Amino acid sequence: MDGVIILQMILAGIGGAIIYTLIGIAPGTDETAVLAPVTIALALSGVSPYVILSFFIAAIVAKKLTDSIPVAIAGIPGGVMAAPMVEHAMVLKKHGLPDVSIRKMASGSVIGTLVSIPVSFIIANIILKYSETISEYAGLIFFLGAVFLALMAKNKLLSLLMILPFAILIQGLRHLYWGLEIVPPETNVFVSFFLGITIGPIVITLFDLLNKDTRNKLPKLGDKEITVKKSEQIKGIPNPFTILTKKESATSALGSVIGSITFFLTPVGMTVFLGELLTRHIKDPVQRASRAISTMDGLTNASYISGTLIPLLAIGLPLSPMAIGPAAGLFNAPPVFTPEHNIHHILSMGEIMTATIIGAIIALLITFYITIKFSSEICTFVFKYIPHEALIGLFAGLVVMLAYMDAGWINIFGTFLVAIVSGFLFRNGVNYGVMFMILYAAPWVMGWF
Repeated sequence: MDGVIILQMILAGIGGAIIYTLIGIAPGTDETAVLAPVTIALALSGVSPYVILSFFIAAIVAKKLTDSIPVAIAGIPGGVMAAPMVEHAMVLKKHGLPDVSIRKMASGSVIGTLVSIPVSFIIANIILKYSETISEYAGLIFFLGAVFLALMAKNKLLSLLMILPFAILIQGLRHLYWGLEIVPPETNVFVSFFLGITIGPIVITLFDLLNKDTRNKLPKLGDKEITVKKSEQIKGIPNPFTILTKKESATSALGSVIGSITFFLTPVGMTVFLGELLTRHIKDPVQRASRAISTMDGLTNASYISGTLIPLLAIGLPLSPMAIGPAAGLFNAPPVFTPEHNIHHILSMGEIMTATIIGAIIALLITFYITIKFSSEICTFVFKYIPHEALIGLFAGLVVMLAYMDAGWINIFGTFLVAIVSGFLFRNGVNYGVMFMILYAAPWVMGWF
């Protein structure tokens, strides 16, 4: 690793931190939808694995630091993982403390990042000796993962029943492309199907809007007024350990350790469960809300980082909801990255940790400072001038481009077919994790026949 690569990693970290600081504040931006396409596009563009990893870590840290800002100010989650904090943030807002809420959540995120990186390294070293056995049974593990996540989904029965039909859909499209000689035999079309799943809820909503009756039944809300309170300025360089009380720092650290250990479980479920478990004994509503949001934000950051790093360091297979979702491009972006040849195989453990630390430190230095100092101003700018629809359109366009690159014009329609089915399933209680696991397990499942 020479000086040029290190400089590129630093620049990539700065770029990722700045871009995803703004995207994180935009309300309703799903982590998978805004991170996976960009990571995959970088991989397919031939960008260095060092640079991709540094960019990704900076992006995820920045996004997790800032997606709590619209929660505190307007009660609107900036991402899926910020949703569990809305209730507690609204308690603080009701007491006139949205600025405190932002600082507590951002400080919890810092602790989650600082704790999860060394803990992930330790866990990865423990798992490393079993990596060959895990890789040998990858298909079975993905199938069992789909079953496990199905049992944790809102609609358990539908999730279980759809495992085989969804596998048939995925492999059926692949066999169609092979039969039409659109792609070489046994070349797995993966990227576009993966992205089709991520945009499924958006696509199904757009198709709903084409139905006049459905459109007329939708409530007419008009313009929504959002009042942004100007936060008090903190002088000097903000310190997360002085912003949080000792007990808040302790529970954030504890939640981060547990979130790292349970990297293979759903981050949303663990955030809600542990956030409530560690704070339910506190009677004062303000103290309870402050402790809950700092703990939850630390846990979400930790589960995202550990869910990426542990499979990447130890196995090279995306065996966590985070790795199989937002971080999928680090593991599988054919033909550049495949399950047999990805960042795990290309970079050493030390190189992966170096890129991670560079990306994380840059994001913390830039985004934490900006979040504490200028959160209200940035939130106002994003709400006024960056439409949510523009971001969705940008990433949808990227999906169409990558679908065409994967298997030509016909694959654009194949990807939309996957998206429509995925959107219907998601709307009816089948979560992303189940569908992503089936996508990976499909060849093994169809091997039964």
